[in-house]
Amino acid sequence: MSVRSLTPFDRLLAGLERAMEAVAGSPEAQRRSPGDRVPDAPLNDAERRHAAGLMRINHVGEVCAQALYMGQAALARTDETRQHLLHAAQEETDHLAWCAERLKQLDSRPSLLNPVWYAGSYAIGVAAAAVGDPISLGFVVETERQVEAHLAEHLERLPAQDDRSRAILSQMQKDEVRHADAAQARGGIDLPFPIPGLMHAASAVMKAVAYRI
Repeated sequence: MSVRSLTPFDRLLAGLERAMEAVAGSPEAQRRSPGDRVPDAPLNDAERRHAAGLMRINHVGEVCAQALYMGQAALARTDETRQHLLHAAQEETDHLAWCAERLKQLDSRPSLLNPVWYAGSYAIGVAAAAVGDPISLGFVVETERQVEAHLAEHLERLPAQDDRSRAILSQMQKDEVRHADAAQARGGIDLPFPIPGLMHAASAVMKAVAYRI
């Protein structure tokens, strides 16, 4: 039995399906949510809203990660780099599903601006990949390092008794560290000034908006 090679049109359709799933669908995780193993402690209204705001930010972060990786994979120079990016995107799908599930448990919803976050991140991924694989992989390294830092912040800011959300974010943090290390090992280079600072500023705006909207 022969294996059919994917055409650019096939990849376009797959990308559109992935985008709709990330923005408005219910992505299916391949790994069980770490939160499932933790009892769900009661939260008062203020604590629940705060936890939901933080988890909405992290859900947006995973929407952006999906878009970023897919944009980078679309213009990757080598098949090896493309497969690496697609594999990382699949693990980020787990994170997306975990955050979506936790938002439902907190009687909340994802960001209403997810289509905007996805489109912007996809464009950034395409632009990074157009420069070349070392810069593209370096972009992965810097992104994951910044995500790791903001997850550490959220672990401190969650309500003290919200161990279910904390378990999810802890596993996500471990995965992000691994993604950054893998991208660096594959040749990712340090991004030139002022790109890391601009990325941090854009992330700060996203977090401020996504917490509420």
